Amino acid sequence: MNFRLVGLAATLGAIGVAFAQTPPPAGATTPPAPAASAPQTADEAFQTRVKQLEEQVVDLKEKIFRTKARLLLLQETVLGGDISQGARAIIYHRKEMSSQFVLESVAYALDGAPIFTKVDTNDDLNKREEFEIFNGRIVPGNHQIAVRMVYRGAGGVFSYTEGYKFKLQSNQTFTAEGGKVTVVKVVGYEKGGITAEMKDKPAIRYDISTTKESKDAAAGGDQAASPPATNPQ
Repeated sequence: MNFRLVGLAATLGAIGVAFAQTPPPAGATTPPAPAASAPQTADEAFQTRVKQLEEQVVDLKEKIFRTKARLLLLQETVLGGDISQGARAIIYHRKEMSSQFVLESVAYALDGAPIFTKVDTNDDLNKREEFEIFNGRIVPGNHQIAVRMVYRGAGGVFSYTEGYKFKLQSNQTFTAEGGKVTVVKVVGYEKGGITAEMKDKPAIRYDISTTKESKDAAAGGDQAASPPATNPQ
């Protein structure tokens, strides 16, 4: 039986060698090897690396910010729920623009860490008059909100603005006090009245108010009580 198996293996091996050495039939062509992608230039490689590093930095900033918030909440829990040293911030986006302007995208950052980014699809962003951006614990002291809004002219009466882009960038510093809730409403509005040119109308303002945080709101974790009325600055 062993001699038969050895003979069969030798026969199959010989057939495989013969098949491998058999030339392709007349007219057959060998498929070309896939073309290698063109190598990046030094400048392209540098730009790719810079973009990767920027994305990593943004991700790290966001993680650091969230870690600081968790540590502050843990500190208050360990101290037996003492809210006298902690602070809370609630940030809202509010629309006070006419139908002449369509909000295409918005981006928010708190202390350099991205907290909200949204691009309008099917008018789901532009049609919302007010919505919450952030609600959570922050360290008492000064903090900065950075905002970027992009509007598109809707035409209408002022047809020359149709499709025109209005890009707004702004930042605002506010002070969070221990044991208090700071409410910041970031408002996209039109300034200048009827005499202002359309290109100068889109603007951003910040309505900031502070109220004392109740123990019931603090006990609810990151869910705050109803926001207080705001006083425009």
